Amino acid sequence: MNDKKIVNKTQKDKYTTRKEVLTSFFLSNEYKLVTRKQIVALFSIPKSDLKQLDRILSELEESGIIYLNDSNRYVPYNKSNLKKCKYQAKSSSFGFGIVEEGEDLYISHKNLNGAMNGDDILVEVINTTGKSKEGKVVRVLKRNTSRVIGKFSKSKNFGFLLPIDDSIEDVYISKKNSQNYKDGQVVEVLITKYPTENSKAEGKIERIIGDSKDSHIDAKSLYISYGLDKMESFSPQIEKELEKIPIKVLDEEKINRKDRTSEKIFTIDAADAKDLDDAVSVKKMGENYLLSVYIADVSHYVKEKTELNKEAISRGTSIYIPGKVIPMLPKKLSNGICSLNERQERLSLAVDMLISPTGEVLNSDIFKAVIKVTKKMSYDKVYNVISNNMDEDLEKEYGMFKEDLLLMEELAKILNEKRKREGCINFNIPETHIVLDDNGDVVNVEPYPITFANQIIEEFMLVTNMVVAEKYYFLELPFIYRIHEKPDEEKLRDLNLILSNYNLRIKGIKDVHPKALSDILDSIQNDKDKDIISNYMLRSLKLAKYSSECLGHFGLNAKYYCHFTSPIRRYPDLFIHRIISKSIENNLMFKENELLRYEKQAENYAKSSSEMEKNATKIERDFESLYSVIYMKNFIGEEFDATISSITSFGMFVRLENTIEGFVAFNDISDDYYIYDESTRMLIGRKTSKTYKIGDSIKVKLIKSDVLTKQIDFEVV
Repeated sequence: MNDKKIVNKTQKDKYTTRKEVLTSFFLSNEYKLVTRKQIVALFSIPKSDLKQLDRILSELEESGIIYLNDSNRYVPYNKSNLKKCKYQAKSSSFGFGIVEEGEDLYISHKNLNGAMNGDDILVEVINTTGKSKEGKVVRVLKRNTSRVIGKFSKSKNFGFLLPIDDSIEDVYISKKNSQNYKDGQVVEVLITKYPTENSKAEGKIERIIGDSKDSHIDAKSLYISYGLDKMESFSPQIEKELEKIPIKVLDEEKINRKDRTSEKIFTIDAADAKDLDDAVSVKKMGENYLLSVYIADVSHYVKEKTELNKEAISRGTSIYIPGKVIPMLPKKLSNGICSLNERQERLSLAVDMLISPTGEVLNSDIFKAVIKVTKKMSYDKVYNVISNNMDEDLEKEYGMFKEDLLLMEELAKILNEKRKREGCINFNIPETHIVLDDNGDVVNVEPYPITFANQIIEEFMLVTNMVVAEKYYFLELPFIYRIHEKPDEEKLRDLNLILSNYNLRIKGIKDVHPKALSDILDSIQNDKDKDIISNYMLRSLKLAKYSSECLGHFGLNAKYYCHFTSPIRRYPDLFIHRIISKSIENNLMFKENELLRYEKQAENYAKSSSEMEKNATKIERDFESLYSVIYMKNFIGEEFDATISSITSFGMFVRLENTIEGFVAFNDISDDYYIYDESTRMLIGRKTSKTYKIGDSIKVKLIKSDVLTKQIDFEVV
């Protein structure tokens, strides 16, 4: 080792040691608040090391271990009423501080202190008496937004960026930085000065995205603002790794795998699906059923310590927007060697389950297999077969598999009935389907067509995920589970206010059982009412997430649950495939250092995958909202039948039959002056005593469909 390297290593070791010592110092029970000057004296830090000290203190502040108070003393945040959070903006006027543990903190605009969506922040808890704890941003620890995309608005002496993300406030652009650009252009702006409590952010235009005359500019802008354009391709290092992955299954890869290539195996997906990661087959075994589920063996190709694996961890999930998929894995894998394509040999992780006539799993086996899918099927065609609605073409294509499909339907109904008996909550919420033409223009918005053909696959995947989770829980190996914690009592009390309008009530909310919620949904006969209640019930529950601990899934009423069945598009599935494969290969034997490594990975990947899932959901919803607004612009002035989906103190939300939701302000209900009754969530006319309540059918007229705010406004006819 040369002298320069020795010096660098010595400095690095000194820096690491000093940072560890200072961290312990700040977090010790004996610590008294000190200034920087006192730290220098206490630790006898030489003048030559002061820059290093400042760097360490800055890093400890950024990581939320300490903060500098008004008297220039360092305070450990865990010894105060401060919490380290990530700011999640809901609009430009409020948001939430998302904490790692405990209840998230509501943050109003006046308490933002210049924080922007995605920033790491330090928050002081200022109110705990309301429905949600309230916080005030003390300091922005780390800025996570450097560029913003939006529409440029030009005036004589300066300009403003109107961000397409409505959670970000306008960005000021000086005359010097705006004189070469035209009003209405969509641009990308580099933030040069972040907002404060009293001033807006300032920026400089970096590039022109397009012109507002371009019919696709809004979708293009949203796409770029989320960085999806940069996710379309993979790095040169990954492309190089892909070259070593074969395009077909090699003979040596089949060793120690069960050969199921001669079995009748089917994929059932949307007609245009290309990333097929699950296939199924069902046989009758006496009075019982043998369900075999085959999942693409992605972990065989995506190895640890590769750039491909790092990128999959970083992405966490595939993102599905109208007309496009941003995949977690490159197409060579997702549409190629990993996809369970018809009549192609593929490697699989498989689960055999012997299931009784009442839906009990009598025994199961998890193993590695080689398969060859017999037929790629689509939901719509399968539904026509099981509904006995077959024309000549369908008879020719699917006729020979009709008995197999009817047997699948039979077993799926048994599994569904078992889940219902045990109290699984089946939400009745239609998904929105955005229909684009070949030019990428939105031509229709409609409820996504769901039939019992979809239910067949859902039932088979649910039981597989439960079986795999239970087995690996009792093996006590590192794992990632899908968990859904019990709802908060306060949220259930709010839900009871809504249910009272339907003469319904949840009993035993202190220790509620999922069956209590399931029974309420089952008791509602009207589909519109069921949609509304399902939506409210879902909002009352906590979000499902990933965890290295097996804490159960409330909504499914499942003690053991994981995501095993989609490793092409979700990283937790890929991670547990790796654990399962190694356990099969090594006869359940792991080295101690391996177990420790996988335990840490399970914890880290559960956390990062949960965050990336939230991010993907937000992106998908934003595109859905954007296309809905673009579509509804064609119908300004037209009248629609709608259902009141929500009532607030400032207006009410209504949902159309095509699933699109819009807002009715109080000013746009002209027949009376209405008062909001919070106890019943109703509007009551002051003169007429006429009421509007959640679930009511009303006639509305579309008066506004704003692409910038993604808001649709109606008035009551």
